[in-house]
Amino acid sequence: MNITILSVGKLKEKYLKMGIEEYVKRLSAYAKIELIEVPDEKAPEQLSEAEMDMVKRKEGERILAKINDSTHVIALAINGKMKSSEEMAADLESLMTYGTSKIAFVIGGSLGLHDEVLKRADEKLSFGKMTLPHQLMKLVLVEQVYRSFRIIKGEPYHK
Repeated sequence: MNITILSVGKLKEKYLKMGIEEYVKRLSAYAKIELIEVPDEKAPEQLSEAEMDMVKRKEGERILAKINDSTHVIALAINGKMKSSEEMAADLESLMTYGTSKIAFVIGGSLGLHDEVLKRADEKLSFGKMTLPHQLMKLVLVEQVYRSFRIIKGEPYHK
């Protein structure tokens, strides 16, 4: 299983990097994991709708350039489907069982994902209605992917 976590923007916070590195190390026992960061588009604080769309479009083009046709894409989106850890594990196990060897989770920038990226996604996943910084979301996602593999393998992991 090859898992890619594709995100917009460079992670700068040391404490988040350390947490992500720890879960990536743990995950390496179960799957090949690759973290890809595409540059975020520089933009002023106040943007018009057209400017926001332009920023998301440019970031989206960078994301889509990193995804090949055979990859199962899961976009993180606030309006996506919410799942329990057990449901996420079951869905990943099902993908692996039925021949999907490449999965990419996509995390947008501060403005979210462009419609073209959402159209390319095979599914949309939500971690709740709250807005979280996209850098923190990467840590939460890596932990949940690790938790999913522990559940799939029937290994203990605190609830």
